[in-house]
Amino acid sequence: MSLAETTQEKSPDIKISNQDADDFIDDSQIDTIIKKFDAESNFRNLGGITAKITGFLCIVLSLFHVYTAGFGLLNEVTHRTVHLTLVLGLVFLVFPRQKPKKMLTDWGFGIFFAIFYIFLTWQLTNRLADQFSPWGQTALIGMSIFIAITALPIRQLGGEGDKLSFADWPLAIAAGGFSLYLIVFFKEIFIINIGFPQLADYIMGLIAVMMVTEACRRVMGNTLPVIGAGALLYGLMGPFLPGVLAHRGYDIVRIVEHLYLGTEGIYGVAVGVVATYVFHFVLFGVMAQASGLGQLFIDLAMILAGKYSGGPAKVSVLSSAFFGMISGSPIANTATTGSFTIPMMKKNGFSPSFASAVEASASCGGQVTPPIMGASAFVMTEMLGVPYNEIILIAIIPALFHYLAIFSMVHLEARRLGLKGMAQEQIPQLMYVLKRSWHLMIPLTTMVTLLLMQFTPYLAAFWGIILTIICSYIPPIMHKLGIGDLDDSKTLTPKRIAEGLDEGARYALAIGAACACVGFILGMLTLTGMGFKFSGAVLELSSTAGTFLSGIIPFGLLSANGCTLFFGLIMVAVACIIMGAGIPTTPCYIILASIAGPALSDLGVPLIATHFFVFYYGVLADVTPPVALAAYAGAGIGGADPMETGMTAFRLSMGKALVPFMFVYAPSMLLIDFNWPEFSIAIISGILGVIALSVAYIGYFKTEVSLWGKTLLTVGGLLMVSSNIAIILTGTALVLSVLLPRLLGIGTHKTATNW
Repeated sequence: MSLAETTQEKSPDIKISNQDADDFIDDSQIDTIIKKFDAESNFRNLGGITAKITGFLCIVLSLFHVYTAGFGLLNEVTHRTVHLTLVLGLVFLVFPRQKPKKMLTDWGFGIFFAIFYIFLTWQLTNRLADQFSPWGQTALIGMSIFIAITALPIRQLGGEGDKLSFADWPLAIAAGGFSLYLIVFFKEIFIINIGFPQLADYIMGLIAVMMVTEACRRVMGNTLPVIGAGALLYGLMGPFLPGVLAHRGYDIVRIVEHLYLGTEGIYGVAVGVVATYVFHFVLFGVMAQASGLGQLFIDLAMILAGKYSGGPAKVSVLSSAFFGMISGSPIANTATTGSFTIPMMKKNGFSPSFASAVEASASCGGQVTPPIMGASAFVMTEMLGVPYNEIILIAIIPALFHYLAIFSMVHLEARRLGLKGMAQEQIPQLMYVLKRSWHLMIPLTTMVTLLLMQFTPYLAAFWGIILTIICSYIPPIMHKLGIGDLDDSKTLTPKRIAEGLDEGARYALAIGAACACVGFILGMLTLTGMGFKFSGAVLELSSTAGTFLSGIIPFGLLSANGCTLFFGLIMVAVACIIMGAGIPTTPCYIILASIAGPALSDLGVPLIATHFFVFYYGVLADVTPPVALAAYAGAGIGGADPMETGMTAFRLSMGKALVPFMFVYAPSMLLIDFNWPEFSIAIISGILGVIALSVAYIGYFKTEVSLWGKTLLTVGGLLMVSSNIAIILTGTALVLSVLLPRLLGIGTHKTATNW
């Protein structure tokens, strides 16, 4: 049932014509769009005994996390190994092999990884030759050749669709087996023989490296695995590298031990956060959506914004913000709410590309919107050692600026086109919505309260899940008591709970595999010190550029330190966008926070501001062409040009691009060394700057804005992010020189009414 049909059926006060209903996207089309643009959701449609086994294992995985969230986690290593045993094993059953698209490129990547696996095996067998028996060495080499062959894009291997190939079960067993090995032999490895690994430990460690890489390739494509493989090769080839890249080098034995038998590699902080925090909130989001919370968000957004000019677009912004609180996936958010809002925006008069871009840009805000945000927020908590309730409070103002920018541009575009709001009969009645759905807010409110009271995030998620199930029974109970209409379609019966547990586990598989691969990068950073080298390079380049710029600007308006900081921020921002173009937000954030974070810290940026800066620009990559997947998903719904939609979504997200600079220059926005004067100036100048850039992009404020006016607004808006009062006043003067005459009606001849 589509969202449009759901709205029509559940809200009898809403009138939607048959023609309108035909414009909406049904569930099958939503699933197709999500699978096309979101590799993390490209699940197989299995059947037979395989479907039963896979479903059972997914439910077991979810129940394991629910139980440990409510009744206590296992020790660090055991908890993470149990998690990865099921996650990586299921990846090869749930996800199909990637279909070859560009044969030359696909074969290039396939050959690279095949050679990489055989090279690592040769290194290990050569290094430990005296410990191998002839048959053992042959068996390991044979296994690595088998994995290398499956890495090649050979169509005859099969497994590209819903049907498993002959290799998928062996790969699944190998992927789950290396973590299961640590569980079974935990005492021998970590207590009896600690510090003295045995040959079997090294063999399983090598298998772990190969299977993590292949699992990540299957769910994420080649970009992240190539970076992970490059990190390992960097560790091996250190003495042969030139200049600043050179280091002492580490042999395969040391690398495998570091990555596999500790908590700084595969089982490091990235996997720890997914196993401890992220999984539970993914599961809560699935359960909450199944209980009808998503429809409640759309109804509330229509009530709040539907009647105003350009109403459907404002509904899109608000509903995506609400839905983003329980969903960390921009693509899923875009497809789910966009199936309802994009057709409405087009019918209201917005162009297909603008309508699709609004939904994509608003959906990306979900990852920075409290109280749940995205997986990156939990990683940030772990890396910074800052309680999650503080992260929530810190994130509020930056998130509001993001939505202010989108909302401003939507309003200006609607006024420019002379669009009206939604008809009254299309907007649900508040009392009806509250009467039907009030119980859905209990789990979310409870969870947020527990987070703010500094209970652990996983305990908050546990009660959120339990209360979501319990509260879904309130409508049928009330109906039996003669109160309210019967609506049991959203009741979480045992069958629906099982389906939710199954689906929640599937949505968490991809991020688990990706974070295991990120462990390669983090592990090699700690071994080789590459992060400090990158930091030194950024400092040197930004210092050179900053000194040059400050020297050519007259009257000493710009200091060398200020220019150095500016160029350092620019370089890190560009690195985040480039990295995020091929890697999901969470792995991108972890990598860049580890590599680029020290560079910003050396420039004097507070640690929390450093991590938020990297976080925001990693999220921005989802709407940054050429790999703007959220925008492309929106374009698929709206029938718009993907590249045009991506460019439009990027401009609509300019608030997200400016906000990081704002809180670096004014840390009070993040409640760091808070003082009211700095905070007030930053908020006022930030609002004016965002509005100025919004007007410059749309080209309208009461009347059309000339090219000269757009230029003044753009320059003035950018100057508003500074912490220098003189620069802020200069920017204010430029902005007001364009906006103030229009507000006062001076020199205008086409003043809009009902502003």
